Amino acid sequence: MSITVYSKPACVQCTATTRALDRQGIDYRVVDVSEDADAFALVQGLGYRQVPVVIAGERHWAGFRPDMISALA
Repeated sequence: MSITVYSKPACVQCTATTRALDRQGIDYRVVDVSEDADAFALVQGLGYRQVPVVIAGERHWAGFRPDMISALA
């Protein structure tokens, strides 16, 4: 399953999310929505107004969600 974290610079929740993924040993890629207009449009199209937005297979969520991250491990 591919995991993508949509983020922006200086985002505390984004940093917490990527650190939690690192601790779990989960591979992911980060996309900066402040530099990628298509990624920004995708996040908005899903109905999100904040970052991070994590897309993991068919599941997605916004914000720092340790419960969802643990479920991926």
